[in-house]
Amino acid sequence: MPPPTSDAAIAELADLFHLLGDPTRLRIVMACLPAPIAVGDIAESLALSPSLVSHHLRLLRAARILKAERHGRQVFYAAMDAHIRHVLADMLEHIAEPSQEPTHES
Repeated sequence: MPPPTSDAAIAELADLFHLLGDPTRLRIVMACLPAPIAVGDIAESLALSPSLVSHHLRLLRAARILKAERHGRQVFYAAMDAHIRHVLADMLEHIAEPSQEPTHES
């Protein structure tokens, strides 16, 4: 059983899930998981405008979901840490499983 969680921690977690609940932001995060990737490459791979991607990246960085590293003139984005990768991998595995709902026989 998980330890008791404060209302503030629950609110912060809900905010994280809310951010990841947007399909565009989730696609951006998923694009950043395999390796650090530049804004232009994210935009191109997802067929989005660089300004829209930059807007979402600001929100994802503020929430500590993604981190940014500057290399010369380009900024590359990656998952903040292994926790982000694991949460998304676990949820993808969860939705790929066949439904295990109990059957009700009369």
